[in-house]
Amino acid sequence: MGRYVIRRLLQMIPVFFGTTLLIFLMVNVMGDPVAGLCGDRQCDPATAAQLKKEFGLDKSVWHQYLTYMGNVFTGDFGTSFNGQPVTELMSTAFPVTIRLTLVAIVFEIVIGITLGVLTGLKRGRPIDTTVLLLTLVVISVPTFVTGLVVQLFLGVKWEVIKPAVSNGAPLDELIVPGLVLASVSLAYVTRLTRTSVAENARADYVRTAVAKGLPRRRIITRHLLRNSLIPVVTFIGTDIGALMGGAIVTERIFNIHGVGYQLYQGILRQNTQTVVGFVTILVLIFLAANLIVDLLYAVLDPRIRYA
Repeated sequence: MGRYVIRRLLQMIPVFFGTTLLIFLMVNVMGDPVAGLCGDRQCDPATAAQLKKEFGLDKSVWHQYLTYMGNVFTGDFGTSFNGQPVTELMSTAFPVTIRLTLVAIVFEIVIGITLGVLTGLKRGRPIDTTVLLLTLVVISVPTFVTGLVVQLFLGVKWEVIKPAVSNGAPLDELIVPGLVLASVSLAYVTRLTRTSVAENARADYVRTAVAKGLPRRRIITRHLLRNSLIPVVTFIGTDIGALMGGAIVTERIFNIHGVGYQLYQGILRQNTQTVVGFVTILVLIFLAANLIVDLLYAVLDPRIRYA
């Protein structure tokens, strides 16, 4: 296990550098960030030259990237164009998005897996057909439509929730936005769990356990569910990074000042330091989540061994 973890960590190094380089190059071709600083009016040449020198934009892209990566390892993610260090923006944005993502993941695990197991065990019955239709509808409707409809009815017409999340984003106000954020992934988790459970329910080891007279609950929890959760855990693990980076729509709808909000503002204002800094952390989170998922395989299925 130790050798496997070390090997995976070494494999992450080129992935990390390659991904951050690609992001850095893509962000730097979005446009001239100095022009964005000047707004609608064209920058004075002297002012533009001074701004480029101040933010290091007068150097080549490769030089900027090497300087940025050197500063990252010291904990310096640069300074946004408004003079605020990117680390300060991260300290306020990431805790909010992490709480929102945790709420979404809990919905995926509790509701998605429960419905998936229930429909997988009752495949072809009315409850199975109903859940399949509901999940298909959820997958078909874009997240921004779901969010706006929920906000309109629950927040404006029925006043069950606040239309917008207050400053600080307390956990109780993130429940509905978390459900909206998790809606599509929850539907996928339900369908994936259903398919996996229905397939494994016909496996030889399940029939053997039934023939031995083991209690039904033990067969489901100890044998069927553990093997069926491997593809589900894979999906949820990769979905963590996707939820954090893809929360832009949800955070905009509910006025949540998290990672998605900062990324949106950074892209809108062509603030390269903010965008690259936030995406760099998201890359690290995504790599860590994938490593944890791979290690969980051995927990779910004792037959899996890492050398």
